[in-house]
Amino acid sequence: MTDIARAARLVAQAPCDGPDGPSGPALADALRQGGLLDAPLSVGQLFEALAAIGRANLSAGRIFEGHVNAAKLLDLYAPGDRRGGLLGIWGADGPDPVRIDGPLLRGQKLFASGADVLDHVIVSAGTGDGPQLLLFSRPQLEGRLFPDEWRVSGMKATASGRCDLEGLAVAEALRIGGPGDYLIEPHFQGGVWRYAAVQLGAMRALTAITADQLQRRGQDAAPLQAMRLRRMVTACETARLWLWQAADRVERPDAVPEDAEAAILARLLTAEEAVALMNAMDQALGAASFATAHPADRIRRDLGFYIRQANPDGLALGAMARILQSPALRDRWIG
Repeated sequence: MTDIARAARLVAQAPCDGPDGPSGPALADALRQGGLLDAPLSVGQLFEALAAIGRANLSAGRIFEGHVNAAKLLDLYAPGDRRGGLLGIWGADGPDPVRIDGPLLRGQKLFASGADVLDHVIVSAGTGDGPQLLLFSRPQLEGRLFPDEWRVSGMKATASGRCDLEGLAVAEALRIGGPGDYLIEPHFQGGVWRYAAVQLGAMRALTAITADQLQRRGQDAAPLQAMRLRRMVTACETARLWLWQAADRVERPDAVPEDAEAAILARLLTAEEAVALMNAMDQALGAASFATAHPADRIRRDLGFYIRQANPDGLALGAMARILQSPALRDRWIG
């Protein structure tokens, strides 16, 4: 059995120690035991791992994707630093954005995924020259993490609460790269293919659940049900094809900033296909799948929440503006 398959199995079998299934600590333990956190992965293996963990549990997939993101930033901007354990990165600011004010940090982070389980975390802090990445260990953030404030209907097990960095000494952190490095493409927006690959895993899980239930009901040959299942299958494959070509371009050693557009378009496409897939599933399975004990219920809630990333309209508008303004990009995407 491959490490990826073993890790996915451990995640899927994590103990249900929370009100909505496995909690963050149980999922983090499964990821640590699965052997993927420090394993060198090719692009194809990484794609497979993200989708497999996402299929097993979306919250675990979100935590694993954050680890992959943080590890890549260390490889890019602090290649001599190799931190063990479970990593993460928190970039989302709230009303009081995190910033460097002389020797101290000010502000707070929101959506701090894995706030109850990470061993090390990278945070972005504003400066006059762009965001600076800072690495902290979990003990350094003791008393500053509030995972219990995460009260949402989906992705509950990520414990994506608040992190209060007010007054923390900048000198306590390890600086990763320089101001503005975080935003360099194709590694910033270009990396969105990775969390969309996690979402693809959940799409596959919902498709399998629907196929199994239709077969048990003897409805798999019903024309309308077959049409709905076909729509789910093609949604998964459409997303997979877009995401794979994005991964292949963004993760190659000689990737260029313009390659980020492939990831942006693939991310937007995956969200659209996920919505179509869930609509088809709801029609196929009916009200029964909304029971909290149904295997589709938590996945639906998690996926419905996870695809609602910030500002998709702005992301789409920016991508199209760049494509139309660049002859090379226009030729690539429009012809």
